[in-house]
Amino acid sequence: MKRTLCFDFGNTRLKCGVFEDTIFKEELVLLDDSVAGVEKIIETYNPQNSILSSVIKHNENMEALLKKSTRFHKLSHLTKLNFTTPVGKPATIGADRLALAAAAVHFYAGKNNLVVALGSCITYNFINQSHEFIGGSISPGMEMRFKAMHEHTAMLPLVQKDWNFPVIGYDTKTNLQSGVIAGMAYEIDGFISYYASKYGNFNVVLTGGDAVYFAGQLKNEIFADVNFLFKGLYAISEINNCI
Repeated sequence: MKRTLCFDFGNTRLKCGVFEDTIFKEELVLLDDSVAGVEKIIETYNPQNSILSSVIKHNENMEALLKKSTRFHKLSHLTKLNFTTPVGKPATIGADRLALAAAAVHFYAGKNNLVVALGSCITYNFINQSHEFIGGSISPGMEMRFKAMHEHTAMLPLVQKDWNFPVIGYDTKTNLQSGVIAGMAYEIDGFISYYASKYGNFNVVLTGGDAVYFAGQLKNEIFADVNFLFKGLYAISEINNCI
């Protein structure tokens, strides 16, 4: 049995997906990027391969440990991919978006794919049926929207998400929840409808921790997969960590 560790270091959380052969087994949440924490994961799972996608400045000593203990690959614009990036500045594409594009091509080859990722920001990632990552859009994520209204006004409170919010809010709290959560749903539906009107053979994947909740609020047909980024990292690892 071959084990692969897929590290995803985002702006909000540090996570690791564990694969046994091709099967995703579990997600681990790291408290920090310390060598000791990663060493414990290696001792527990005894992986053969590892890959890191990071959009933050992380502990480089952790990378050294992974290189020593596994066949390690750090995702970057130099990575071998299963798609091309005919954009103006491919080096500026975030590692997380590369992983999502790789998953789209791996699981939905030959389709025009839009991957919507719900994280600190919402990213809209379009990969055409010729397996070219064209680009997309980036907008503020849920927590960012809640915090922005609180921090940039004198009176609005900081509220938390509640999936039972009314679309027509009846007080300040529910008005804010409706504006953020329903607003995001309408935004996502709008982008999906735009792409669907321009491209046939079209497929949509919604991912991120809140994907399953938004999936039920969207009018458009989508696939929801909260582990889609991990699966993209695994596919890239297989390409780049071959003996």
